[in-house]
Amino acid sequence: MNLLYSNDKRGQYPDSWYAATASFLDPFPKLKGEVKADVCVVGGGYTGLSTALHLAERGYSVVLLEAQRVGFGASGRNGGQVGFGHNMDQASLEKKLGKADAHLLWDIADASIKITRDLATKHAPDARFKPGNASAFYSQKEADAGRRDYEHLAANYGFSDAEYLDKPATAQIVGTDQYAGMVLDTNAGHLHPLNFAIGLARGAAAAGAMIFEGAFVHNIKQGRSATDKTTVQTERGRVVADHVVLACNGYSNSLNRKTAARVMPINGYIVATEPLGDRAKQILARDICVYDDKFVLNYYRLSEEGRLLFGGSKSYGVKFPADIAAKVRKPMQQLFPQLEGVKIDYAWGGTLGITTSRMPYFARVGPNILTAAGYSGHGVALATLAGEIIAQTIAGQSERFDVMSRVPVMPFPGGRMFSTPVLRLAMTWFSLRDRLGI
Repeated sequence: MNLLYSNDKRGQYPDSWYAATASFLDPFPKLKGEVKADVCVVGGGYTGLSTALHLAERGYSVVLLEAQRVGFGASGRNGGQVGFGHNMDQASLEKKLGKADAHLLWDIADASIKITRDLATKHAPDARFKPGNASAFYSQKEADAGRRDYEHLAANYGFSDAEYLDKPATAQIVGTDQYAGMVLDTNAGHLHPLNFAIGLARGAAAAGAMIFEGAFVHNIKQGRSATDKTTVQTERGRVVADHVVLACNGYSNSLNRKTAARVMPINGYIVATEPLGDRAKQILARDICVYDDKFVLNYYRLSEEGRLLFGGSKSYGVKFPADIAAKVRKPMQQLFPQLEGVKIDYAWGGTLGITTSRMPYFARVGPNILTAAGYSGHGVALATLAGEIIAQTIAGQSERFDVMSRVPVMPFPGGRMFSTPVLRLAMTWFSLRDRLGI
């Protein structure tokens, strides 16, 4: 079953709060016949749109193919959190890759926040980037580890826009007594993710990129060497290009075996409550976003009209659950019991890509085919920067791409056939560990 159409209608955005408040563009045309370009980008999320934008600004002829609508996938459905750092802490990266590469990776993460903020300001002001992103910890042990990590970053990486907050200080901001502490970064932040994707599409088209929607790619015929042309075949047309960029993330499984073995689709779910009125300040006293350290984490923020946008729970089958609201209400009310009985106005799901290491997969998967995927829930900023990094690589400046590609991303055990049951077993164990507090 094709993930692109298993839970959604062709050519329609999901019924989310983001879609209800988006500044939509008119649909882009469908591809018919043959088009030639310097670069063909497959996928209209942050990675693909940013790639198209940056290449077009450099003067390349670019065709972007999106099977549904731009921002249709995880880029238009996520929690909107523009987070700091990587999913793997810097101390672990130092041990795995050495301090030199660890510092380069930190610089990349830091640059990802800046480029996201700058592109939102330029191309998507209605995405309303706002500073304030917090990582919260349930146990004192994890809070102490988070504080040590923060101090390490401050001493060695210039992490100067953040502060560690203990349990009482955390409780003054977040309306729960369940957190032992948190790290609050005011350089990172949050935004309206779908409006951001739409803004990137608007900017890419204005720069000269040709964008086609409803263009499902079912085959890629690559040449034997980097000088050969590659043909990207859709249902009604094809693109012949010098370079191809695969920017499909959780929808990558049918186009490249290397990526399919390392990037697995997983479904996540979000709800938007009714406007909370005066109760909003009892949930979050500041206009920040928060994510916590559960393995199946909770993440949340307030909308401008005081709705709680709360993400939690995952699933591994193809289909979304019949009652997404009930699935997410459970962790929401466990964290905020004062919201028992609150009305949920919107509930939606999305498919993202994860890896075994939870670090993104950057790779050359063919003589002239590049990919970046598997952001593992940390992709708003990194996926956006990935587009600039890919554009630089195609232009002959591959230093940052090479650094990202050196991060080891192992295939899932048994390949794609066995990755789902293996991951389900692992997630069950970690969820049990969360409940037992071990």
